[in-house]
Amino acid sequence: MEAILLTKEPDAGVQTLDEYRAEGGYEALATALASSPQSVLDELVASGLRGRGGAGFPTGQKWSLTAQEQRTPKFVVANGGEDEPGSQKDRFLMERYPHKIIEGTLLAAYAIGAGEVILYVNSLYDIAIAQLETAIVAATEAGLRGPTSIRVAPAPQQYVAGEDTAALEVIEGRAPLPRAKPPFPTSAGLYGQPTIVNNIETFAMAPAIVRRGANWFRRQGTPDNPGTMLFTLPANVRRPGVVELPVGTTLRELIEEHGGGLISGKTIKGVLPGGPSSGWVSDAELDVALDRGPLKELGSSLGCGALRILEEGECVVEVLDEITQFFMAEACGQCPACNMETQTLAKIISQVKSGHGMPALIDQIPKLAAFAAGKGFCSLITMPIAPLTSATRLYPQDIAHHLAHGTCLEVPSQD
Repeated sequence: MEAILLTKEPDAGVQTLDEYRAEGGYEALATALASSPQSVLDELVASGLRGRGGAGFPTGQKWSLTAQEQRTPKFVVANGGEDEPGSQKDRFLMERYPHKIIEGTLLAAYAIGAGEVILYVNSLYDIAIAQLETAIVAATEAGLRGPTSIRVAPAPQQYVAGEDTAALEVIEGRAPLPRAKPPFPTSAGLYGQPTIVNNIETFAMAPAIVRRGANWFRRQGTPDNPGTMLFTLPANVRRPGVVELPVGTTLRELIEEHGGGLISGKTIKGVLPGGPSSGWVSDAELDVALDRGPLKELGSSLGCGALRILEEGECVVEVLDEITQFFMAEACGQCPACNMETQTLAKIISQVKSGHGMPALIDQIPKLAAFAAGKGFCSLITMPIAPLTSATRLYPQDIAHHLAHGTCLEVPSQD
């Protein structure tokens, strides 16, 4: 595997400007400045890079749409809010590879004609913020930033604050409330002006693509989703943390070869491969390719690559209760349909967990999913659906036992 992002030793600390330039850093920007904005757009489109924040929208297409807008000023926003439970990838990149991110945003700014870059960073990430600010100073003193201004804006500790338009609201000084769409940020984003909003990882990919070419990038990954991706392995594997792998790597290889398998030595009962809004993948489905299409066929999704692994003997109802309570608490409150949806789902699972519900309650989940379709200013309204519906299909015994007894199903010891 050719590394695109994680090019340093795992414990080598932050990559300095000199170290980054030694591996070709800022060469892409120099090449672009000597060519044309269109050359950057063409390379990104040809690369097939998809956004690494979860939605997977084609990056080159988003940048091109913003470039076509005639109104100025334009803006670039790098989204590092990262409030997805279990995700560490953006924090890792910001703390270790700040110049990759900065060069990527400068390429985006040049490509669309933007004069300002805002790095929107989780306010808890003190080290990441410090490393980015230090890198901005270093790039400025080295004459690499040019006329583009770059600043860091802290992101509040709310899940919905990581949604693209909610991030714009925060930067403008308001509460993190998602906007109705359309219009989309590409035409009416920050301060109503054309704006690129992409995940931190997406921007970090851009310099290598522009410097080495789209064909090089496409040598890894899949035709629909080229390149590599960062995955966050959870604490219950032997080697937790962030790993970079080609898109299309199997879930089994990620967990067993790169994560070292479960610390407990138990078998895997199920995996949420893309965070709490993805569907469960069973132990029999671990050879699925980590890509949009194959996971969709199983009722799951790639998301931001933050894994949650359920071990044999653990109860899925406990996790579902945690997930539904999380989404209910994190709903921003501005969409009545979302409030009703998340509260109802949380109540259903709470009743299942306590043994006070009826089996017919579970039958309400698909109806609630149909009700939620197309409603709400963001996708939070539908996020609990995939883990719930997949759990009812894969783990009916766990649910039935809770309904009948109000306790978890006891599994015989493997000792």
